Amino acid sequence: MPELITRRDGATGWLEFSNPAKLNAVTYEMIGALPEAVARLERDPQVKVIALGGDGDQAFVSGADISEFGAIRGSSSATAVYNNAMDAAYRAISRARKPTLACIRGVCFGAGMSLASYCDLRVCSDDAEFAQLAPRLGLAVSYPSVRRLVHLIGPAHAVDVLFTGRRLTAAEALAMGLVNRVFPAAELKERYAALIAQILEGAPLSLLSTKIAIRGVLGEAEMREVQAAADACHASEDYAEGRKAYVEKRKPIFKGR
Repeated sequence: MPELITRRDGATGWLEFSNPAKLNAVTYEMIGALPEAVARLERDPQVKVIALGGDGDQAFVSGADISEFGAIRGSSSATAVYNNAMDAAYRAISRARKPTLACIRGVCFGAGMSLASYCDLRVCSDDAEFAQLAPRLGLAVSYPSVRRLVHLIGPAHAVDVLFTGRRLTAAEALAMGLVNRVFPAAELKERYAALIAQILEGAPLSLLSTKIAIRGVLGEAEMREVQAAADACHASEDYAEGRKAYVEKRKPIFKGR
């Protein structure tokens, strides 16, 4: 049965898209469950990083489940309701206060590409493939998805991807800036775990301040929010611990306060 699986592995909270019979195509129910799933991981004090992945080795997400389109995207009004649910899922990922990482293996098409784009970082296996197939289905790519893609790879690459619907290799995705790093498929789990470990060495409030500052640059956060996050860093116990650890030539022990 298609489902969004939430689990914790150490300090990493996983959101796993599971619909292997359809290469993890996301259903309306899975999308609707995503904001609350993100919120649960945000509330869990043991979770320091939120990671998105697909069930198995064949796909991250192959897109939206087309078998549902007749019922839930059969008219303009129905499509608007569906798009609102998708936008809520995108906002939940982009506004998460903890670092977010998309770990992509295999197919990453349509909605999968959009979901991954809203994460802070994207890593993929060298056999991953990316595509936006909406034009070939007669669908309009939602404005938030187009905006995010333009922010990531620029308008020229975005036009290429959206007009042609062609499949991008992992190497092309890296060259465009769609993903941050490409790892050999056999090493993917080990390499993204090492990346997460690097992220976890940073002070949580510093990471949050950076996330909000980047959102400010993109016009998605007000400057008062950016400044408040920076002020919270400078007034934190972690800042004092960081200075002390530097002088004592040891690793700091950050507590997120």
